Formats: sequence, C-alpha cells, structure tokens
Amino acid sequence: MTVYADQIAQLARKNGLPTISNASELPKAGGLMSYGPNIDDLCRTAAIYVDKIVKGAHPADLPVAQPTKFELVLNLKTAKTLGLTIPPGILSIADEVIE
Repeated sequence: MTVYADQIAQLARKNGLPTISNASELPKAGGLMSYGPNIDDLCRTAAIYVDKIVKGAHPADLPVAQPTKFELVLNLKTAKTLGLTIPPGILSIADEVIE
C-alpha cells in the first residue's frame, strides 16, 4: 500500500473520493485519513520477540502480541478539497493533523 500511496491519493482526489487507510503514508500523500497501529511500536515489539528467541526462548512459548498503540492521522487540506468538515471532537483526538 505505501508504495502506491501517492498514486492512490492522487486518483482519489481527482475523482472526489475520500480515502481511509491503516497506514499514515496515505494522508501524508494527500489521502483523507488513516487509523491503524503505530508501526514504530510494532517494530519495537517485534525486536523484543526476536531478542527473546535469539536468547533461546521457544516461539511457541511466547504470548501472542497485539498492537496496543493506534494512531489517527487526518489531512484537513484534502477534507477541504472534498468539501468535508471534520468534527471538532475527531480533530481533538487525532494524533496528527495535516493542514
């Protein structure tokens, strides 16, 4: 998805379509919004698991890890272009707002 974020955002804007993704690259490329797990946090968790396995832990003995940090990214410039108004309550909980 992130490889094509620019193309997807451009095509969506051209056709007046709002876009949402789980990757923050889409709104950064001009899409409307994203909501998904924080990739940096996922990588840190993966590194902890790799470290445990390298030190001898058996993968089957490790608990299943699920994302705990999620982020909401909004692109207000795209919202304005599409004629959308983002409610103040949503803006207040966004982790990043692109203006």
